[in-house]
Amino acid sequence: MFADRAKIVIRSGKGGDGHVSFRREKYVPNGGPDGGDGGRGGDVIFEVDPGQNTLGDYRHHRKYKAGDGQEGGKRRCHGSDGDDVILKVPEGTVVIEAQSGKVIADMSGENTRQIVLKGGRGGNGNMHYATATMQAPKYAQPGQAAVELEVVLELKVIADVGLVGFPNVGKSTFLSRVTNAQPKIANYHFTTLQPNLGVVDTENGGFVIADIPGLIEGASEGAGLGHEFLRHIERTRVMIHILDAASTEGRDPIDDFYKITEELKAYQADLVERPMVIAANKIDCIVPGEDPVARLREEFEPKEIRVFPISAVTGEGVRELLLKVKEMLDQCPKERMVFEQEFFPEDLILKENLPFTVEKDEKDPHVFIVEGPRIEKMLGYTNLESEKGFAFFQRFLKEGGILTELENAGIQEADTVRMYGFEFDYYK
Repeated sequence: MFADRAKIVIRSGKGGDGHVSFRREKYVPNGGPDGGDGGRGGDVIFEVDPGQNTLGDYRHHRKYKAGDGQEGGKRRCHGSDGDDVILKVPEGTVVIEAQSGKVIADMSGENTRQIVLKGGRGGNGNMHYATATMQAPKYAQPGQAAVELEVVLELKVIADVGLVGFPNVGKSTFLSRVTNAQPKIANYHFTTLQPNLGVVDTENGGFVIADIPGLIEGASEGAGLGHEFLRHIERTRVMIHILDAASTEGRDPIDDFYKITEELKAYQADLVERPMVIAANKIDCIVPGEDPVARLREEFEPKEIRVFPISAVTGEGVRELLLKVKEMLDQCPKERMVFEQEFFPEDLILKENLPFTVEKDEKDPHVFIVEGPRIEKMLGYTNLESEKGFAFFQRFLKEGGILTELENAGIQEADTVRMYGFEFDYYK
């Protein structure tokens, strides 16, 4: 069964706790602390699988949990890291935070693998806390907690051209005529219950075309099947609007065009601004003496929408239409639409009112030390080596009030900020 939407719960791994222990060997009755560090929690990773084309696997299994890090051991033994969980999805899948509806990741284009939830950092063992005044610390750092998130997966197919139009106007017949796709075809509404993709080859190049099913009046509000499938047109660069020029079901093709256009506009306003051509289909069924194509041209070509009379059954006029579509694609930007990240799971840290401290280093007045559970948690869940992770880090410093506290403490340009082993120079 084709599935293009699923709701699942993902959870990163908890960091392992640090261990409290002391050397107790022969001839070393009062050895120092030797408790090891806890292991890192596993990440939740989304990865594109070229062999998949639906989200069906996620309809039956809803919860995915990465492995927890192991607790540290005696004799400075480091706990093992938790196993990552890798979720394979088809290209074009968008990961959305369920509550806000904001995009977390778009698994398309160059983004074939993304860590969506980073596992918690393991806690330090008590061997890290020995000082001249406390030689037998009985404290070890707990591992960072796991993060759980409910997300929606939506598959938005990746095609250059989208076929739109009322049911039974010949979209599936047209697709089977111009590609090797074999959609189900019958003379009743909603024959097509899933988007069908096909590759078109012309003498001036090829492109991918998608049959978008289910569009009727009211589709953008959920009528028919349109609400389920309108998402698949979002990435297309050119649209072919197929009309029943012969009015075989008694509808006016001009009225059909405007009704579908309103549904596209209601779903996403910029869809109607994309390049479009009209395929006036079923010309083999036109009653002799009538000329509905001339009427369509009179209505739409002054609006710079070309009308091509075709018959998807006989193939008449199809070649000219495809050549025009390829020409339009060549004039469009080559980049496919990629949905930018709007929701950062790290933002959950900003919402927690955890304390932190800002102090000057006793040995060097140009070094400022920032510590506390708020800072530890941020560093544990953020990949500072990535561009997005570092951007979050900068926002965290500003929105979390840390920069303000540093300025209140007297920090100056080029002074050093130190956070649990991570250092950077301060500049306004």
